[in-house]
Amino acid sequence: MPDDPTADAPGPGVISLDPRTLRGLAHPLRIRLLAALREYGPATASGLAARLGESSGATSYHLRQLAAHGFVEEDPGRGTARERWWKAAHSGTRFNAAGFLAHADPEVRAAIGMLGREVAAAHAEELQTWLDSLDDWSPQWREAFDLSDFALRLTPGRARALRAELHAVVESYRDADTERPDAGDDAALVHVHLHAFPRAAD
Repeated sequence: MPDDPTADAPGPGVISLDPRTLRGLAHPLRIRLLAALREYGPATASGLAARLGESSGATSYHLRQLAAHGFVEEDPGRGTARERWWKAAHSGTRFNAAGFLAHADPEVRAAIGMLGREVAAAHAEELQTWLDSLDDWSPQWREAFDLSDFALRLTPGRARALRAELHAVVESYRDADTERPDAGDDAALVHVHLHAFPRAAD
């Protein structure tokens, strides 16, 4: 959640939220639908309903809302007269959290708070799923796992610099070959969660 848009400009395929698009995304099911399309690829409303444990009516409605705000689009190569296929329009989302939290409109401030809480909940769920499935993974993947936290005394400027450097390191590990779905058997989609926030001294 960058608070300085000049420090971490969105990369290719990444959408930056504005107040209008923020309102279009700030719904728990829409966040989950968009995440599923980005991770698993194109799907129908009924397929997403089965994956997420929702009704197809609900997923269909919220997919149309996501499309109206530019987050998803129809996949013309897969669609039929009976059922639409949807795909994510971007690979990622970035937003200026500090700017939204200072916004004059209370609805915008509430939306950014909800979005942040939903993202935090999704991160916690993903981590718990990994912990619950450790025995299903090879020893090599279990050894590559990390669950660390660090406490640093920083100024806001140093915290922004740390964030930018960490983002750059993560981006440096992107590899077009290993990110292909048909990459080698030892390649897997790895989720990296970065949380950095101040704590009161007492």
